[in-house]
Amino acid sequence: MNNPTRIFDLAYYQQELSPDHNMFSSKVDGEWKFTKPAEFIQQTRKISKGLLALGIKPGDRVGLVSESRYEWHVIDFAIQQIGGVVVAIYPNITDAEYQFIFNDAEIQVCIASNKSLYNRINNMVDSIYSLQYVFAINEFPDSRNWSELTKIGQDITEEYIDNISSTISSSDLATLIYTSGTTGKPKGVMLTHNNLVTNFIAAKEVVVIKQGSRGLTFLPPCHAYERTVIYTYLYIGITVYFAEGLEKIGDNINEVQPHIMTAVPRIMEKVYDKIIKTGSSLKGNKRKVFDWAVEIAAQYDPNPSNRSLAYNIKLALARKLVLNKFYDALGGHFQYIISGSASLQGRIAKVFMASGLPFFEGYGMTETSPLITVNNPNKLGVRIGTVGQPIKDVVVKLAEDGEILVKGPNVMKGYYKNPEATAQVLKDGWLHTGDIGKWIEGEGHFLKIIDRKKEMFKISGGKYVVPAPIENKLTESKFIEQAMVVGDGQKFASALIVPNYLNLKSWAETNAPEIAALPRKDLFKTAEVAKKINQEVRLANQFFGNWEQLKKCVIIPDEFSIEAGDLTPTLKMKRKIIAEKYKTEIQNIFK
Repeated sequence: MNNPTRIFDLAYYQQELSPDHNMFSSKVDGEWKFTKPAEFIQQTRKISKGLLALGIKPGDRVGLVSESRYEWHVIDFAIQQIGGVVVAIYPNITDAEYQFIFNDAEIQVCIASNKSLYNRINNMVDSIYSLQYVFAINEFPDSRNWSELTKIGQDITEEYIDNISSTISSSDLATLIYTSGTTGKPKGVMLTHNNLVTNFIAAKEVVVIKQGSRGLTFLPPCHAYERTVIYTYLYIGITVYFAEGLEKIGDNINEVQPHIMTAVPRIMEKVYDKIIKTGSSLKGNKRKVFDWAVEIAAQYDPNPSNRSLAYNIKLALARKLVLNKFYDALGGHFQYIISGSASLQGRIAKVFMASGLPFFEGYGMTETSPLITVNNPNKLGVRIGTVGQPIKDVVVKLAEDGEILVKGPNVMKGYYKNPEATAQVLKDGWLHTGDIGKWIEGEGHFLKIIDRKKEMFKISGGKYVVPAPIENKLTESKFIEQAMVVGDGQKFASALIVPNYLNLKSWAETNAPEIAALPRKDLFKTAEVAKKINQEVRLANQFFGNWEQLKKCVIIPDEFSIEAGDLTPTLKMKRKIIAEKYKTEIQNIFK
């Protein structure tokens, strides 16, 4: 059986490999319903026919705006198997971003998931010159439903679809994915079938897991990370379960008992905080045992040869008394939890791994389809604090200034209609990532991400400050929820700090009861909280050089969020926007 060469080949590959395999599972009326390859293929072909009847030709761009759900993948494959280009768009961006992307990509047909998105896009039709048709996945009055495509395309023959599909090459453009726009207008990353196919084939070598295993997905598939992960699931033969949403992720984990799942650090941090909060509610000896077990876990090294016999004895006891409950609470069947998009605090990774949760960090970007490196337990093991080693057929080297350069079949074709931006990052066959890294020596080379090249800054004394490690160290404190380091061109570095309200409230009940009942914003304004946060900052400062140590940090009452425009859809900080938003506060720091 030949390997897939185009993304949509995956469905036919799985049909030939195992026709009775459950490809997908969604919860309908309280029960998990399964879809086998033949049904999935039939549904994709019906939508393909409708798109053809509307006049979609190979190379035309079709918009897909939806949260994670089964229908997303039906539409994805339906567009691609007739040569269309999928423009996968986040459902939580601004109207201005929608207008820019739709016009830049010249989208002709768009399928949106719900009433709100459908109405938003329809209301923008006059400012999107190319858009002709908008359909909704959900059913509601006064809308065009995507089921209409089945009727519209009923005269298109199966042979016609086969003829078009046969002309599609692995080098053809499969998708445009617009970058999150942390540094300006979004850029349309052009990825071919070959870019994505080679990436998920290489990923299979890392994920050694049997066909029929269960994978839970909840991250948006419009992001290259989760999209390629799901393609990998389909290639291996893992059943893809769609979570009902972030608010039900815990329930779904217990129901599905997944073997594999992807996450972003922000979500894993929330899980960790919930575990620690639960332990903090214990009293007496139970609390002491919990705290002891967590501290043992925080010293964990995944390399057995680096652990002493004494430590292993303590670890075994900690697992028996406390840590195994963490694993069981997350379904009790995990073989892989893969984290990407940003770095995870080392302490959290150690606690999860010591608890038996097989946690691995990787590194990638949209421009590389996305996987570049990953910690591979089946190769040279796992090194906490690193993003592992390059995957098959991908070459990584560091420039003189430490910038990570990448070459391989996963590297994008370029930015859509933007040769200037393309030329800035693609030079002499190497993709310049804009990330700074270093090699950690040992048994093989492990890559460690230091920071974004554009996020480094100089203080007035000429020393460079790298924000990410400082921010990660700050948020290891249970009293600090978020932090952004500032100080470009100033005499010293400082930070905007968002405290953790629940933990501070709990602390205040014991240590400063007179302020414990205050509302969130009033609590954060108290001298007691300022003193506590400064203590946590001083603890973090011990890990950095004099020029990197933070002074005069300012407390921000509101969390950075997507809704407020502070974070990208993948939860990265929009530093310029945050800096402008808190311009006065930052100026006051450096007066």
